[in-house]
Amino acid sequence: MVAGVLVEISNKNVDKIFDYKIPKELEEKIKVGIRVLVPFGRMMIVGFVLEIKDEFNDKYELKEIIEVKDEDIILTDELLELGKKISKDTLATLISCYQTMLPKALKAKHDSVVNKKYDTFYRIKGEIEEKLPSKQQELVDLIKAKNEIIRSEALEISSSALNSLLKKNYLEEIKKEHYRVDYSDAIVPKKELTLEQDLAVKKIDLKKHDVYLLHGVTGSGKTEVYMELIEKALLDGKSSIVLVPEISLTPQMVSRFQQRFGKKIAAIHSALSDGEKYDEWRRIARGEALIVIGARSAIFAPVKNIGIIIVDEEHSDSYKQSDMNPRYNAKDIAIIRGKYHNCPVVLGSATPSLEAYARALKDVYKLVELPHRVNGKELPVVNIIDMNKEMKYSKGHFSKELLEAIKIRLEKKEQIILLLNRRGYSSFVSCKNCGFTFKCPNCDITLTYHKSSNTLRCHYCGYGEKNYEVCPSCHEKALSNLGVGTQRVEEELQNNFPDSKILRMDYDTTSRKGMHEKMIKSFKNHEYDILLGTQIVAKGLDFEDVTLVGVINADTGLNIPDFRSSENTFSLLSQVAGRSGRSNKSGEVFIQTFNPNHYAISYTKKHDYIGFYKEEMSIRRALKYPPFYYLVSIRVSGSDEKEILNEALKIKRALMRNLENTIILGPSSATIFKLNNIYRYNLILKYKKEPNLLDVLEKILDHYKNKVKIKVDVDINPSQML
Repeated sequence: MVAGVLVEISNKNVDKIFDYKIPKELEEKIKVGIRVLVPFGRMMIVGFVLEIKDEFNDKYELKEIIEVKDEDIILTDELLELGKKISKDTLATLISCYQTMLPKALKAKHDSVVNKKYDTFYRIKGEIEEKLPSKQQELVDLIKAKNEIIRSEALEISSSALNSLLKKNYLEEIKKEHYRVDYSDAIVPKKELTLEQDLAVKKIDLKKHDVYLLHGVTGSGKTEVYMELIEKALLDGKSSIVLVPEISLTPQMVSRFQQRFGKKIAAIHSALSDGEKYDEWRRIARGEALIVIGARSAIFAPVKNIGIIIVDEEHSDSYKQSDMNPRYNAKDIAIIRGKYHNCPVVLGSATPSLEAYARALKDVYKLVELPHRVNGKELPVVNIIDMNKEMKYSKGHFSKELLEAIKIRLEKKEQIILLLNRRGYSSFVSCKNCGFTFKCPNCDITLTYHKSSNTLRCHYCGYGEKNYEVCPSCHEKALSNLGVGTQRVEEELQNNFPDSKILRMDYDTTSRKGMHEKMIKSFKNHEYDILLGTQIVAKGLDFEDVTLVGVINADTGLNIPDFRSSENTFSLLSQVAGRSGRSNKSGEVFIQTFNPNHYAISYTKKHDYIGFYKEEMSIRRALKYPPFYYLVSIRVSGSDEKEILNEALKIKRALMRNLENTIILGPSSATIFKLNNIYRYNLILKYKKEPNLLDVLEKILDHYKNKVKIKVDVDINPSQML
């Protein structure tokens, strides 16, 4: 017998199946979808078995499989076919598609070893006839009463007594595997649905595959709708997947689902350790967890018999993997898996992506709406503060109106969320005398000053250096911090409100394991008055005492050179505004901006998604952007600037020769032209229908697959154009 094995090397030259002879002693263990250790050249390498056959070409002497790595199938038939589909659609190697589906411990890597965890238990072994010392007898009596006890319980009585009984062979030692993540089984009674929520649930048919867009305003109770649908699926004996875009949303979502479904849930996200991900994956594969909650990669969970897939905050660009192959979108994978299992896919958002809403209006998706908040209250009043006028009177980053609003909430013992779309102490350090600016030597980007460590850091490659007192160019003491960062705003807040307790939530404060959950819990318990954060605080969080939201710099996103900048700004502002007034207390929002008349901001003030949608769609139509045209981004990168520009021009000429219905823009330098000493040029393709596109792109990638100095990356339907 022969096994066709896909080896771990993610290189187009070896992206194919290699035949290996199956030794007689391994024939019963070899199955399609498991990992095996095989010889490959001079290496020993791990790969996936993709096929098993009886015959092979006997002109060549086949090498034998050395070892079977798994007892159970790792890649099910569904996941195997899904990997092939992703590889075809994204032009990525097949092995990279399978690797991205799995936790580290199950990837095809020889060194990816994560051990299972075990607890030790003790039972009585036969009759004990001798008279035992008191502590040994106490331990024996306890074990008899409980049949077995865990080691920690035995040690509470006496470690020496335990060791003595083991030496006498009176105890049987039993190892039991335990999972690293533990969920409570305490179930909280479910909330009664509102009429709108109940109607939304009834509109979603669990018996067949359709894609639904659940457009519900912030605070309309979309999560309760999700849980009701999942409960119905459970009653039909089916499982569910729930995707959330940000790690910061996962703790609150997991907590709510655990209260409803207990140990039926499993969580998959980047904050888990490798061991925790391994355990969760196996709980799911074994059918012990029927509801999977997590970020993008959770869409690949080995769930069987799926009854519903939910994508919360579907507008988020974090569902697209943009920084490495395969460049897939979890929403697309959700729809593919929904078709496979003949189950509905629900895309939920208060600010749906333009593509999703356009499809809903054309009945490609089915539109379900929740137009009101569950508490019956109106959406919060949004005040727009023109900072062009305010800067004449204010020296800091806060308008007098926002400062007064914060003061009033603090006096009422209510809570405040402040959004700042930055991190660090300031944006950059510059010399007022000569204009010198500290830049990263590896990247085309300014360094950010971090006051806590008194360092200048690059947020792209990680380069860092100490802060200076004297300008290294003109040698004058004229350095100043320009821009605004979370540390600086926190300092200013503390000066204005010295008695307030401020919680800063950004990348720097949440990088340690468990900090997201800890911070959210402490703010919910009212240990802090003000939550200051970056985009992490804008989505999904639900705090009943938050009655004020302030946005320090609403314009940051508008200045990004990307066709989605207005949409992303409207979405971010609308989402963070929705954190205010979610319980019985009325909410208010203050948005500070230098562009008060920009349509993304003016529609946010009115909570008018439809108005924004219509205006933005007219711009997209005129400029030939999605959803009217599809996009492809081609990036050419390398260490020699002239060489990569020449190659980018060659690629453009090849595209023009072979594509008849495509607009080709560029090559132009990327927004961050140099990153880690690598120069980058972009080409943008716009098309409505181009039958030859994938074949042409595949040939270009094949041409460059052996080029060491030139790298070509293709991103089909990119989420951003930086």
